[in-house]
Amino acid sequence: MTLRVPKADLSAELSESMIEQYGLVPEPLQATGHHPDVLRASSEMGARVTAWDVADDSLKTFAHMAVAAQVGCGWCLDINYFLAQHKNLDLAKASQVPRWRESDVFTPLERDVLEYAEGMTDTPPTVTDELAARLLDRLGPAALVELTAAIAFANFSTRNNAALGVKSQGFSDACEIPLAGRRATPGPAPTA
Repeated sequence: MTLRVPKADLSAELSESMIEQYGLVPEPLQATGHHPDVLRASSEMGARVTAWDVADDSLKTFAHMAVAAQVGCGWCLDINYFLAQHKNLDLAKASQVPRWRESDVFTPLERDVLEYAEGMTDTPPTVTDELAARLLDRLGPAALVELTAAIAFANFSTRNNAALGVKSQGFSDACEIPLAGRRATPGPAPTA
């Protein structure tokens, strides 16, 4: 897949800031840069979502990665895995998110979060009352609301990137553990 819009010319200040932060200018910014209001709004929302701190960061990161794997946004999967390394999250777990149903590294709570992320991503959503109740019981209302909003933002960004043809830029190549590929056909989670 190739970028479906030409790369926008971004300000020197923004480009330099991104290069300083990531080593290159992220393709989503180059795609949405044609519409400064969209670029600004999505960047601001992403920064706000990242700043929320009621729900566990690893749960939100793994959920975003699960959405990215399901939607097919290689860029979001790539950058979130890279960021997991820089946040000192469990890379053995993060590397297995695309194959979480087959992996035995996740706790029951993490499995529920990954199932919730996929259920929110399904069209129509397939989140069950039982799953939501388990998460509410374990996380509490504020963390569940935050997790839900973070997953909704993940759907916004992954679908935007996928539709615009944004692809992986190789951020995860710097990670010590390779990122697992997604299984072609999702199946039931392994039993303990």
